[in-house]
Amino acid sequence: MQKKPKVTIVGSINMDLVTITSQLPKVGETLLGEAFQMNPGGKGANQAVAAARLGAQVHMIGCVGNDRFGQEIVAHLQKQGVDVSNVEPVTDATATASITLSNKDNSIIVVPAANNYVTAEFVASKQEVIANSDILMLQLEVPLPAVQKAVEIAKAHGVTVILNPAPIQALPEQLVRAVDYLTPNEHEQVLLKEGRNEEDFAGKLIVTKGSKGVSIYEDGTEVTIPAYDVTVVDTTGAGDAFNGGMAVALGTGLNLKAACQYGNAVAALSTTKLGAQTGMPTSEEVEQFINRSM
Repeated sequence: MQKKPKVTIVGSINMDLVTITSQLPKVGETLLGEAFQMNPGGKGANQAVAAARLGAQVHMIGCVGNDRFGQEIVAHLQKQGVDVSNVEPVTDATATASITLSNKDNSIIVVPAANNYVTAEFVASKQEVIANSDILMLQLEVPLPAVQKAVEIAKAHGVTVILNPAPIQALPEQLVRAVDYLTPNEHEQVLLKEGRNEEDFAGKLIVTKGSKGVSIYEDGTEVTIPAYDVTVVDTTGAGDAFNGGMAVALGTGLNLKAACQYGNAVAALSTTKLGAQTGMPTSEEVEQFINRSM
């Protein structure tokens, strides 16, 4: 990819606190765990790292706490090549996700904290960086009014908008119509389309289906783009890897189908390594992988 696209992400920045145990505790029970990890996370930050490792000029817009976690995450994002000049510390704590893993079961408690400070007013103050982007990427882990304001700014300046509607919630009709691409998974697609006309999603719905690939819709017809066959180690962040890859590919001028194929390759490679952000591949790794898969 010769062009270096400008990708801006408005979204969540978390610290994931992961406890691994042989079984989940019952109410009132104390167990000894097997391992503990702290990993930078949040869908917004994950997508920012994915795009940066693929060679894009990436600007992250978000909030962290003025605390140790916030400082560590900002330093980590900078190391990954993400511009953090629009990530601001606030008086609240950095957002956390407390994750308990046991075999194939997990329980998760998310405390949004600083992510709640990504308001419409905050986003409006970042108008210039959004307006000068090729691609704006959004999720729903920050307040919805902030997402709406970001889309409003982007559309006023001809910026392509990708909305990953996760975690899923009711979306205003105006927002659905304004974005260029919606990237739900299969579960999110069902909830997203409840009570809506198919016309609302014409040409913009991209459904990620894990090992079954990705579906896009051309002239009302579903077209499936197959996934790549890899040995899976960890699927955490695979959806974010796909979104980051697709955004970069679209920003370089590839058409939607080619961009989704590229996103599939990025997602596949991300599952071969442990961790969300730590598993994001570089552009060189993706190109080598695609060439080997031909």
